[in-house]
Amino acid sequence: MTSARPGARSGPVRVGLTGPIGCGKSTVAAMLAARGAVVIDADRLSREVTDLGDPALAAIAERFGRGVIRADGSLDRAALGRRVFADAGELRALEAIVHPAVRPRILAALEAAAASDCRLVVLEAIRLVEGGYVDVVDEVWLVTCDPAVQRARLADRGLDPAEAERRIAAQAGLLERVAPVATRVIDTTGALDRTEAAVDRVLAAALAAHGAADG
Repeated sequence: MTSARPGARSGPVRVGLTGPIGCGKSTVAAMLAARGAVVIDADRLSREVTDLGDPALAAIAERFGRGVIRADGSLDRAALGRRVFADAGELRALEAIVHPAVRPRILAALEAAAASDCRLVVLEAIRLVEGGYVDVVDEVWLVTCDPAVQRARLADRGLDPAEAERRIAAQAGLLERVAPVATRVIDTTGALDRTEAAVDRVLAAALAAHGAADG
């Protein structure tokens, strides 16, 4: 686990928040938002760039066919998900369309948030390392949990075991890619109050490390 990056920029501390599916990344992001952070959800922005009329949607229809497009012309995300999470090559093809389209929006959102008076800006992103966002944040926080807990949470979301395994497999190697650049790790295996306490600890440490703590 690395230390906080030296020479942080002025303004709010920028944190890249990532972790495998089902490990509580969005829960941690919500806790940080409740503590005053501006949270930028890369997944939400990715959905926005595939809305009706967006060039990325047309590119997806051309690459994957009309089977992933609804009758009203919108993206059938469930159909697309079944396809890409079953085939690593298809997933890479989708990412090659979506990520160049979403990156400018993410960078613009980071800049807009940096101009606010908040102390912390959080970029919540699965592909934090692969997307090249490590260089535009001050710290990287990795959210993890026990694999059995991860699978139980995915089951609670309504994913059948086979689909859960496909989605976990699609993120194979994520921990190994993120661990070398992670500033802090938050384990969410336990009860929610323990996760809250962990979030408070790492938040206080990050703000202090970058001179942004209260007082």
